[in-house]
Amino acid sequence: MIDKINKLLAEVETLKAASVDEVEAIRIKFLSKKGEISALMDEFRTVAADQKREIGMKLNVLKVKTQEKLNELKESLENNQSTDESIDLTRTAAPIPLGTRHPLSIVKKDICDIFRRLGFTIAEGPEIEDDWHVFSSLNFAEDHPARDMQDTFFISHEPQVLLRTHTSSVQTRVMEKQQPPIRIICPGRVYRNEAISYRAHCFFHQVEALYIDKNVSFADLKQALLYFAKEMFGVDTKIRLRPSYFPFTEPSAEMDISCNICGGKGCPFCKHTGWVEILGCGMVDPNVLDNCGIDSKVYTGYALGMGIERITNLKYRVKDLRLFSENDKRFLEQFESAN
Repeated sequence: MIDKINKLLAEVETLKAASVDEVEAIRIKFLSKKGEISALMDEFRTVAADQKREIGMKLNVLKVKTQEKLNELKESLENNQSTDESIDLTRTAAPIPLGTRHPLSIVKKDICDIFRRLGFTIAEGPEIEDDWHVFSSLNFAEDHPARDMQDTFFISHEPQVLLRTHTSSVQTRVMEKQQPPIRIICPGRVYRNEAISYRAHCFFHQVEALYIDKNVSFADLKQALLYFAKEMFGVDTKIRLRPSYFPFTEPSAEMDISCNICGGKGCPFCKHTGWVEILGCGMVDPNVLDNCGIDSKVYTGYALGMGIERITNLKYRVKDLRLFSENDKRFLEQFESAN
């Protein structure tokens, strides 16, 4: 029996495995209930009493050595597998610098964080939309200029399908599915058929906000706007609201902030007025509420919207909108410290 044990010990020392399945096959051969070591254990019962001590010790050594060999084979396979996954042989040996967040992403996050502190949650929707959610539900007249091909990208084979011109379409989708109270912000990319220049692009980014509940007033809107302006541009920032017109709000206003460059004293950036326009806002038109299934006699609300590029220009004084989409590393690297 000692010869059998020594023979198995020698075999265990030379064991190799190229896969997990082969390791399992070795375990079954030696350590399973019907394996080689179990068979020796059964045979051990018939060993003479004066030999039991010596043979028992050798059996234990065989069992321990076999288990150690199995563990060694498993560990070797795991190390080889992790090494193969972690090393990219096509990667350059030169150090790879870390990238930075895009300035528009930085500002969008800042805007969203400010409104989150006011209790708003983020809502998103599709960029390819239908006429109802972009125009009709928002009180746009049938002959409104925004419905013209010169202002909007329509899908040629589907005249009622278009690239959204504002993220207000997300607001209408939320209002259709959810009853007040509603308090959401809608960040996203929008598209308009405009000539590309230093001050305009055919696509840009917006953040719009919507708050609907009982007894929401214009005073609530003004306080939210003042809080946003001070958080974004500094505690000394002042705001003013000028009457305006939007199809989906009534009354409507445009909001200016005191120029953050000259402090309101007047400079070329603010055209020596001391004020810079940053967003449009107003009380949600009752027709919009009714179109979306919300009782305008019970609920009121306000909405506001701003271009992220516009806010980024004011915050970082970027003079050319095209820089945001050209992926010029020299431009993007300037925002490393803003991450």
